[in-house]
Order: sequence, then structure tokens, then C-alpha cells
Amino acid sequence: ARCDIPVFHDDQHGTAIVTAAGLLNALEVQGKQISDSRIVCMGAGAAATACMDLLIKCGARAHNIFMLDRQGVIHTGRSDLNKYKQRFANETPLRTLMDVIEGADVFVGVSGPDVLPAEAVALMAPNPVIFACSNPDPEIKPALAHAVRSDIIMGTGRSDYPNQINNVLCFPFIFRGALDARASRINDAMKIAAVEAIRALAKEPVPAEVLTAAGVSELAFGKDYVIPKPMDARLLPRVARAVAL
Repeated sequence: ARCDIPVFHDDQHGTAIVTAAGLLNALEVQGKQISDSRIVCMGAGAAATACMDLLIKCGARAHNIFMLDRQGVIHTGRSDLNKYKQRFANETPLRTLMDVIEGADVFVGVSGPDVLPAEAVALMAPNPVIFACSNPDPEIKPALAHAVRSDIIMGTGRSDYPNQINNVLCFPFIFRGALDARASRINDAMKIAAVEAIRALAKEPVPAEVLTAAGVSELAFGKDYVIPKPMDARLLPRVARAVAL
């Protein structure tokens, strides 16, 4: 048999799907809408642009997204931007992380360790969401973030903290669905279907075997459980079927 599905970079697109699923659920818990949320993205590589692209397709507003690279905020006045970064250039006088983080509802980190200082977390809007996805060392350690704010929802790429934002939640399940449907490519509708399948699963009762594997006595949709655990065997059939349909 021959597979004609073009190269699909599971790292960047998988991270985007899981980030979107977790973020939509986290904002729901915090009583916020993605269309109204101010989003700060630390990092401007392939994973960052894939994440922000998919968030826009899930309802985020481009003018509410502030992306940063090593030179600071990506804005329309810069002449050093490649074509991928140019899509996220904001017309703004803001130039630094401390500028854009004030009043932000969401921080998504796909950059490197310890780049989000506690002082920045303190400036965020009430009930913020922080996904510090740099692995193995996040942009801010959960203990530090929680010491600054009691109202945050925190996620990382690691399995030893709540809310693991990791592409293992959707791969290789997306390929299972694509192959089942004999699809010739993986499109935005299939990615959004995966997002919805993952976030819906987090709202269902958690099987005993998942609790045992996670080493906890209970899990329920809320601040410490906005996304399923990677060892949840229901992910394969749910995501694959959603993608195939």
C-alpha cells in the first residue's frame, strides 16, 4: 500500500492541537472566551507559529496575539522578520515582555527555560492561563508561578505536573484517523476535530486505570485537569474517529 499523505510535522502541529484543546478548556474554567483573550506567545519558531495559527482558527483574534522572539515583540516596524513571523507582526508601540504581559489572559511559552519572571506573572489579568511548554525546563516553574498567583491555571510539557501539554496526546492517533478515511492530506478541519475530541474527553469521568497510572485518587475537570492524561486509552479511538469523520 502507498501513503500519499504529505509530510506532517507532528512536533509543531501536535503541540498546536494539544495547546488549543487545553487552552480552550482552561479559559472555560476561568470564565473567559478565547475571542476576548489577550495572548502572549514567547517564542516565534515553527511550534509557536503553528500554535497561534490554530488558536486563530479556534476563535482567537490576531490583534490580541503578541508574539516575541529574541529581539522582543514582533511588530510591524521591524525589518528583520521572515515570512512566518510577518504574519504575526502587530501594529503596537509595545516592545518587551513586560510591556505586553500586563493585562494578558494567556501566556504560551515555546521558547526556553526560566524566561517568564515572577514579576511578569503578577502583571497578568485576573484568572490567567500559563502554558509553559519548554521541555524539560519550563519558562517558569509551577511552584514559582503559584507562589505569585493563586488564580492561575498552569500547564507544562512535563508529566510530573498537572496539565501536560504534549503532542503525545494526539499522535499517532491523527494518522490512524487519516488512514481510516483514506485521506490524501491532513487539513485544518481534521486538526480542529482532534482539538474538540481531546477537550471533550477531559470533561468525562476518568477510568480507574488512568487514575492508577497517574498515581492519583481522583481527577475531575477543573484547574488541575483541563486536558486528558497521555495514558488515557480512550484518546486513540476518540481522536482517530473525529479526524476520520
